[in-house]
Amino acid sequence: MRLVFAFIILSAFLFFKPIDEKPVKEIIINGLAQGTTYHIIYFAADSIIRKAQIDSVLDKIDSSLSIYKPYSLISRFNQSNEGITVDQHFINVINSSLTTYKATGGLFDITVEPLVEAWGFATKHITEIPTATKIDSLLKCIGSNNLSLKKNFLHKSKPCIKIDVNGIAQGYTVDVLANFFELQGIHNYLVELGGEIRLKGKKIPGNEKMKVGIESPPDDDMDDEIMQQVLKLDSGAITTSGNYRKYYESNGKKISHLIDPRTGYSIQNEMISATVYAKDATTADAFDNALMVMGLDSAMHFVEKRKDLAAYFIYKRKDGTVADTATTKFYRLMHP
Repeated sequence: MRLVFAFIILSAFLFFKPIDEKPVKEIIINGLAQGTTYHIIYFAADSIIRKAQIDSVLDKIDSSLSIYKPYSLISRFNQSNEGITVDQHFINVINSSLTTYKATGGLFDITVEPLVEAWGFATKHITEIPTATKIDSLLKCIGSNNLSLKKNFLHKSKPCIKIDVNGIAQGYTVDVLANFFELQGIHNYLVELGGEIRLKGKKIPGNEKMKVGIESPPDDDMDDEIMQQVLKLDSGAITTSGNYRKYYESNGKKISHLIDPRTGYSIQNEMISATVYAKDATTADAFDNALMVMGLDSAMHFVEKRKDLAAYFIYKRKDGTVADTATTKFYRLMHP
């Protein structure tokens, strides 16, 4: 009899909602960071996480990885002759960068900073584009094989080695924030920084998957169907790299911030943008840059061979018209 009574009490506890339980609501946090904006949506009964906490996390990452902060660890590393002791954020990004460097045959390379600087996309302003002689001399300082991480000391084999993690840092930052939400017991959220996104869970109420629009370049020749790609997701990360974000024109050529580490020059291929889906934003962010450097055919082949990636590409045909295509797995995301 006691067991039956206990079962009735337990059943009532499990199936009847307490009177004072607060309804879950949508909470939005917006701000500025890393030279761009961030937008966060999460679903909870109360404002468990506030903007001040988010900004504190972002400040710590900047102190480690921002080349625009003269006091940051990455600035100190670039100014050093042999290397420095680094923190956990730095270690995480270096390990992910070296993994991607090997996976892409060197097409993703954080040691391109001397080239990025020479072409005017870093902290220093330039008055003229670099000569072929200058590029050849800088190529001697390029190659992530010149980096080695031993415990918490990052060593460089040449004093001229400098690194720029802008091609992966925003994705990593999004992951750090997402993991912060997880630690606070929040499992329905969307974190966006500079267009890089990671999400989990669903919209409450309604229990609907979250909608993510694919960033399209500002182009008058763009087809309406290309402009309207929207994904419905309940987990994962979406990032985009494009040659329309940071560029200038010189002698009739478009010079973008996407530098081919093999040649030292801005990429000059058919690619307009590469959008990557992966489990985490660090991975997606690193590979979207490498895919832009590869060119369409090589990028399609590369992604199709990997189970952890899916990609969507916008590119220019030989006749100058704009088109789009996607890998098999990405088409499934577009048409679930």
